[in-house]
Amino acid sequence: MSDRLIRLIRIINLIQSSPGIKSKELAERCETTERTIYRDLEMLSAARVPIMSDGYGKGNRFVGNFSLYPLDWTEEEAVAFGMMPKILDPINHLIPPDFYSAYEKVMATHQKEKSDMQDVLQKMVSIIQMGTPAFQEEQSNFLSPVIQAIMNSKSIKVVYHTQSRDVTTERLLDPYYLIPRDHRFYLIAFCHEKKGIRTFRLSRMLEVNETDQSFEKKDFNVKEYFQHTWSIIQGTDKIHFKVLFSSNVARYVKEEELFVTPKLTERSDGSLLFEVNLNHDREFLQWIMQYGTDAEILEPVHYREKMKQVLTDWLKIYQ
Repeated sequence: MSDRLIRLIRIINLIQSSPGIKSKELAERCETTERTIYRDLEMLSAARVPIMSDGYGKGNRFVGNFSLYPLDWTEEEAVAFGMMPKILDPINHLIPPDFYSAYEKVMATHQKEKSDMQDVLQKMVSIIQMGTPAFQEEQSNFLSPVIQAIMNSKSIKVVYHTQSRDVTTERLLDPYYLIPRDHRFYLIAFCHEKKGIRTFRLSRMLEVNETDQSFEKKDFNVKEYFQHTWSIIQGTDKIHFKVLFSSNVARYVKEEELFVTPKLTERSDGSLLFEVNLNHDREFLQWIMQYGTDAEILEPVHYREKMKQVLTDWLKIYQ
């Protein structure tokens, strides 16, 4: 988030919390100049935030019932605000009783927002139906705590089972994105143990606990991360596939929702030439096979031979 955007949001908060606040005070609170504040106010006005100034050197206020809601506190801000009664205790006799009633209302609003967010999250998770591994009779659903950690930008401690090696490990992860694939969810996260971005299957998580440790995604870009990746498996190859789809399935192929951007060329007979650059082949070949004889690999040539061998081996089972 840019410094100016942060300042604009703070100006809105300051005007909302202190109607009539002067531009000079806004400049002091935002650690900038009055001239910059005037430019910011003009930008907010252009963005249809209804700010009214009582005149040069006078206060700023909102027109009508405009307000920025909800509080949208960070956990650190909530903790800091919650400490106020103890901090003010030594001068309690100087503080009017109305302060404490106002304080209680603000904290009640914060707790209500947290409760409402949890309710929304639980309803959202209950709507999403996930598959479960065939070898497990019961499977814990960690979708809710993972989503919550992503929203809070909090690291999570995970007990993770790698099925291929039958190994269970503990990981500290910074959760970035959830990716749905084939009735499963995959988590894209920074792994502190491996010191890099990794992909984790949610159904292989045996335990998930949110920590107090915050993180930033910094310059991570999920589209760049998955560039030339067909689904989830990433590789280091550089494969240019050409596949010809018959007219029977061409329209279905064009409706596919993909991470990669293929080059599609429609032919006069209704068939479709599909070209794509990939760094791994397995998931792509599995996808092609679902179209059966309506899909033909043209290039690379050695993949035609590879497909022939797969089909020959498959045929032997049924002979």
